[in-house]
Amino acid sequence: MDLEAVRTFVAVVEAGQFQKAADDLSITQQAVSKRIAALERGLGVRLFTRAPRGAEPTIDGQAFLPHARELLRVAERAVTSVRPGRRPLRVDVIASRGAQAGLMRGFHRAHPEIDLDVVMLFEIETAVAAIRSGAIDASFRAVAAPGRPLPEDIESVRVLDEPLQLLTGPAHALAGARSVTVAQLAGHRIWMPGIVPGTEWGAYYDDLVAEFGLTIEATGPNFGSDALLDTIADTPALATFMGEHTRLIWPAGHGLRRIPVTDPMPVYPHSLLWHRDNPHPALVTLRAHLAAATAAGRAAAGTWAPGWVVPR
Repeated sequence: MDLEAVRTFVAVVEAGQFQKAADDLSITQQAVSKRIAALERGLGVRLFTRAPRGAEPTIDGQAFLPHARELLRVAERAVTSVRPGRRPLRVDVIASRGAQAGLMRGFHRAHPEIDLDVVMLFEIETAVAAIRSGAIDASFRAVAAPGRPLPEDIESVRVLDEPLQLLTGPAHALAGARSVTVAQLAGHRIWMPGIVPGTEWGAYYDDLVAEFGLTIEATGPNFGSDALLDTIADTPALATFMGEHTRLIWPAGHGLRRIPVTDPMPVYPHSLLWHRDNPHPALVTLRAHLAAATAAGRAAAGTWAPGWVVPR
């Protein structure tokens, strides 16, 4: 069905005259007549009768009117849903408790007028494909592992270098330390069942192990953060890594310790990825917000990050 003909029908009903409707639509009266005639042929009914004061809808025209108005409302909602600046900004954050989600919460507090749609994708390949297809506007990632460069149409910028912390239970040998050096971690079992081979965070920890001779175990199923915290609390021989900005809550009885790692301080490099041709105006606002909000959190002297991350 021709939406312009439907729009013209509604305009004639509201104006009461073909000429007045033509003026309102900035078209000729002949064009109005042709649109109405085509709509009547398509519906198989007459929609107007001529009257001394102009045009009046027939019984069929009166029956069609509310549906015509609803068609126009649906069409407007459809256009609005994809109009730059009118649809929500869709951003991938990987996990709801991580630093990336915290960055987006800060953005929302600073710009509550911008509608957001936060999603969680798993692999970087999936996120990049979603960016290129337009399914999402941006993604927070550690960029790419060696041998897997980003496509040329994908832009990225480093937005946060997040220090790693050691998480231990109360009976762990390092539980009483205010900080630990990377060298002190050699020989200790670091358990991280969430590491998945082939992911960018898997590549990050592979580089960390190779650089400093650490022992990271990814054995066993990943039952989520609650099960991980329970195990760390109850097992003196195990510790795990977590980001400084990761938000986790555990029972007071667990007695868990979050210990900064130093000399050098390993940082996890968060970057924002987006398509270079994405016109969404809120994307520009997000990039500016991140540039201002995270400048103080970037890696400095005395830190370590893998060599394959995109330069600042």
